[in-house]
Amino acid sequence: MEGKYLLDNAAPRIGKILSVSLAHLFNDWYMNLIQTLLPFMVAAGLEVSKGAFLISAFTVTSSLLQPVSGYLVDQKNQRWMVHVGTLWMAVLISLVGVLKSYPLLVLTVTLAGLGTAAFHPQASAMVTAVSGKRKGLFQALFVAAGNAGWALTPLMVVPFVQEYGLELTPMFVMPGVLVAVLLWFTAPRIPARTKKAPPPLWPALCAAWVELTKVVVVVASRSMTYFGLVSFLPLYLQHGSISLLTGSRLLFLMLFSGAVGGLVGGYLSDLFGGKAVIVGSLIAASPLFYLFLNTSGPLSYLLLALAGACLLASFSVTIVVAQEVISKNAAMVSGLMLGFGLGIGGLGVSLVGLLAEHMGIVYAVHSLIWLPLLAGIVGLSIKARNKPAVFPVSG
Repeated sequence: MEGKYLLDNAAPRIGKILSVSLAHLFNDWYMNLIQTLLPFMVAAGLEVSKGAFLISAFTVTSSLLQPVSGYLVDQKNQRWMVHVGTLWMAVLISLVGVLKSYPLLVLTVTLAGLGTAAFHPQASAMVTAVSGKRKGLFQALFVAAGNAGWALTPLMVVPFVQEYGLELTPMFVMPGVLVAVLLWFTAPRIPARTKKAPPPLWPALCAAWVELTKVVVVVASRSMTYFGLVSFLPLYLQHGSISLLTGSRLLFLMLFSGAVGGLVGGYLSDLFGGKAVIVGSLIAASPLFYLFLNTSGPLSYLLLALAGACLLASFSVTIVVAQEVISKNAAMVSGLMLGFGLGIGGLGVSLVGLLAEHMGIVYAVHSLIWLPLLAGIVGLSIKARNKPAVFPVSG
């Protein structure tokens, strides 16, 4: 196989890591575009359940196909996927605001998802390959950049669309073009380490399916909460007479805190092990969200920030834990965690949309916030494999 995995003793290549992480920020900025535009589309006459289905349609290709993309990366380094995938998604997803035909809208977002399905496994494997011994920390940086992109979407898009309307969403293509050019020149070109092909995937999956299933359940439960709150928290806040602009700022607070939490969680996992971070953060997230929904004033902002940080603290950790379960197929496992696990959660947004229509938005959101507790309980059964760090914490 192409040499994607450097020796653990190699020094981290910081410039390459930062380049791919910046690309991840903008890639995930696009991934949150549909959710951010949902209140505007609903105000324009789109049914909530149809809007939720758009999110699920995008999720099918953007997430569920990532393990397939990762398997191709494990067979041979597919460097082109990062810049072509970014450009493909940017072009298509920027058309969401101007397409009037709902079937065409569904087709466009479904095809757009192919771009991020191509990007994520290759990009994650690149970061792992050039991180030396600090895989937990730098994978966390990569993930935190993506989460920061998610956080920036409502902060940037809501004021723009309020001012200019949905008709100018094609302007959003520009960051994707710039990032694709950046990746063309700076994405890691990793020299071959060995020509030996990766071991057969099916026997590895059969040997580790129990542990992988546990991790997928954790990721799916966490991501359903994440996607659900990103999609419906603004509508919930509007129900409580909070403006859409204020709601977008609160959503930014939650997502940005999640990005910081993911970075801290990755650092702590190198010190104390992944299982401790997974269990502790997820079990803490649910009561914090509950307190936020039942509190007002400045204290509620603090509770939301802490809840967001706890929800995403284990984001990169679950990737590293899964890669340790099947270490010879790291890109496929990255796709499994970033794609399949997230995809199952994302598909659940359609169910949340139906629940919101039939039971009310308040009931739907209050049901969502207890899923992290379930994920944390499942995490207790995961067999800890990664050991505390043996390097100085000052790095």
